[in-house]
Amino acid sequence: MDLSSFITSLTTSFIIFVILMVLFAYLCTKPGNVVVYYPNRILKGMDPWVGSRTKTRNPFDWIREAYSSTEQDVVNLSGVDSAVYFVFLSTVFGILLISGILLVPVLIPLAMTEKNPNVKDSTGKNAFDDLDKLSMAHLKEKSPRLWVSVIACYWVSIVSYVLLWKAYKHVSDLRAAALTSPEAKPEQFAVLVRDIPFSSKSNSRQEQVDEYFKTIYPETFYKSIVVTENKEVNKIYEELEDCKKKLRRAEIIYADSKKVNPEGVVQTHKTGFLGLVGKKVDSIKYYNEKIDELTPKLEAAQKSTIAEKQQGAAVVFFTSRVTAAAAGQSAHARMIDTWTVIDAPEPRQLLWTNLPKTYYEREVRQYVVYFIVFLTILFYMIPIALISAFTTLPNLKKLLPFLKPILDQDAIRTVLGAYLPQITLIVFLALLPAFLLFLSKAEGITSQSHAERGASGKYFYFSVFNVFIGVTIGGTLFDSLKEIEKHPNSIVDKLATSLPGNATFFITFVALKFFVGYGLTLSRIVPLIIFHLKRKYLCKTEEDLKDAWLPGDLGYATKIPDDMLILTITLCYAVIAPLILPFGAIYFGLGWLVSRNQVLNVVVPKYESYGKMWPHIHIRILASLLLFQVTMVGYLGVKKFIYTPIIIPLPVITLVFGFVCSTKFYRFFKTTALEVVASRELKERPNMETVYKSFIPPSLNSDKALVEHLDESV
Repeated sequence: MDLSSFITSLTTSFIIFVILMVLFAYLCTKPGNVVVYYPNRILKGMDPWVGSRTKTRNPFDWIREAYSSTEQDVVNLSGVDSAVYFVFLSTVFGILLISGILLVPVLIPLAMTEKNPNVKDSTGKNAFDDLDKLSMAHLKEKSPRLWVSVIACYWVSIVSYVLLWKAYKHVSDLRAAALTSPEAKPEQFAVLVRDIPFSSKSNSRQEQVDEYFKTIYPETFYKSIVVTENKEVNKIYEELEDCKKKLRRAEIIYADSKKVNPEGVVQTHKTGFLGLVGKKVDSIKYYNEKIDELTPKLEAAQKSTIAEKQQGAAVVFFTSRVTAAAAGQSAHARMIDTWTVIDAPEPRQLLWTNLPKTYYEREVRQYVVYFIVFLTILFYMIPIALISAFTTLPNLKKLLPFLKPILDQDAIRTVLGAYLPQITLIVFLALLPAFLLFLSKAEGITSQSHAERGASGKYFYFSVFNVFIGVTIGGTLFDSLKEIEKHPNSIVDKLATSLPGNATFFITFVALKFFVGYGLTLSRIVPLIIFHLKRKYLCKTEEDLKDAWLPGDLGYATKIPDDMLILTITLCYAVIAPLILPFGAIYFGLGWLVSRNQVLNVVVPKYESYGKMWPHIHIRILASLLLFQVTMVGYLGVKKFIYTPIIIPLPVITLVFGFVCSTKFYRFFKTTALEVVASRELKERPNMETVYKSFIPPSLNSDKALVEHLDESV
């Protein structure tokens, strides 16, 4: 990428961001848009404009509101998980900012002032542009100036260790404060029990579970819910709920028509595919008949499901949260494959179909999923590398010569050089997250939060191997294929010397992500357009309207890996091409502000795991740091710097640091410490029947089914 393309990319990205920010400042003050820009506050019964000085704001007012908010504000509005995400953003911002304070003013002048007329770029054409001269590539081999790069590696590493240690301790305190709360939480009085063995007695699963836990916890055991196979009852329940929703819609449309015509207009629809074919019927009469038909059918299915489809897993309840916490971290059987007891997650995030899966089934599934992920990472690298190679302008001219007259136009060449590779890569990556989340759930994981953490980890390693390594390898091998064929031993040198040449690509990639990406996130242009289209053409009831504007959560399964990729890229280039550090710092600093606005006003969390994601975030930050250190060892080796072994202790120190952090902190994130749940009395004793009912699946949560289920548990 030449200098004009680089400047064009940054300038246009910034202009787009400013335009989107001004649009946001204007659109969010319109009463008709309030549900799009402040849904989180509305759902909590708050004034949407709380904290703003005026409803007519300048484009930067949202920054003041986000910056002035406290961590407790975030916890109150969006939970501990959201607060932990901001600890991650602020920690990484601190690492990059403090590192950059030393590296940028020292390393860049050091590279610029080096007199090295024989330096070559990754294609060996003496074609270094002005940006390349700001990197380590401009330093001579064996140059004494490389000592500064060694010191820079230690500086970045030490800053990371200090800030990560403080962050781990802070998140641990956040988790403890939430779990110490005097407010009763249903999941604190329950545990999940899996791998229930078959009983030789004639008693039911329910009786087997109750008898087992009554014996161990005679004073605090309350009752249990045995997991059932709910496929049939779920299908009937969903059909019944759909009929009720359509009936309410038809009744409202009929009532509205009576305002114009006193007799009203009878609502009709066709019973075939999507209401487009089949017999035409009176909607209100039809849905009433369907509800009358499905209600007894659901009750019969609920009864047979509870009685006949009990499986080898259960949720067990205790009257003491200390007992529940102790049970969740205790061995209840001699064998690892029977009576497995773990802490219960929130009722709303349970993956019920995964609970009955046996210990050995889970183990096999886990290894199969890991193998599939390995193949995905391996074979996805091929198209990623091809994309990175083919989307450069010189290669497009070679592959598609008929485009040469168009690509030779200065304006077109500048725009395509600035954006084409980055946009192609971003679109290609957008196809992957749903597949990885599906794979994580297929492992037999018990909760949505755990599945998203698993998908996040898979996506992170995929991104590192396919984006960071794939782009570097792809661009280098494609450009240097003939030379590598003649001299196969030169491949290592080619890969190492290609790093500075790819720095400008990654700088513009990072800039595109934070300017355009955060601009779209803040302005919510797409959700706003979709909402108004739905409101005008589809919404007839308040329920329809709410469904149209109801937002999702922060999307940790994709958001955290995206952030981690930017961190990995920035760290790995921090010393080689330190110009990337300010861009990485802006990404996380601006991300903190934009995400703060989204968390306080927009997104609605789907679950609360009380910071369980932090150990996974922490270990992947260390993985990025480790990759940076290994990269520097290799690059200094290519520079033939004889003191390169001085850096070798750094990867070892990183591994030791990770082990110490895991040993000291991780157990509290895996299980609940007893001193936490025992340290404060509850404000009031919870109604155990309410706690119990909160875990019953919606499809079984009818009055008749509940009575029978409760009677069976007594």
